[in-house]
Amino acid sequence: MEDQQNLEAIMGLIMYGGNAKSDAMEAISAAKKGDFDLAEQKIRDAEASLVEAHHSQTQMLTQEAQGNHMQVTLLTVHSQDHLMTSIAFTDLAKEIIDLYRRTYVE
Repeated sequence: MEDQQNLEAIMGLIMYGGNAKSDAMEAISAAKKGDFDLAEQKIRDAEASLVEAHHSQTQMLTQEAQGNHMQVTLLTVHSQDHLMTSIAFTDLAKEIIDLYRRTYVE
């Protein structure tokens, strides 16, 4: 994979991961206010961003599997860390929204 393609894939992980985390945070905030429709929309937005991030990651993994090894840099490690944090944060946001939903129902 060319350096430019690597950089684009890495930046895709960072950008879409960041978008997912932001949307998940907004989903929690909406649920805290009792706006569960908005919370669910924000979770869907977060999940859509995670899909896009996975496309970037898959591009990198495919190139590696085809023998086109890339140099692992701090930026590469950061992008993977950013993605994993966003996935965990989105999963936790879903649980927090569920807790808020139970609180508002009772």
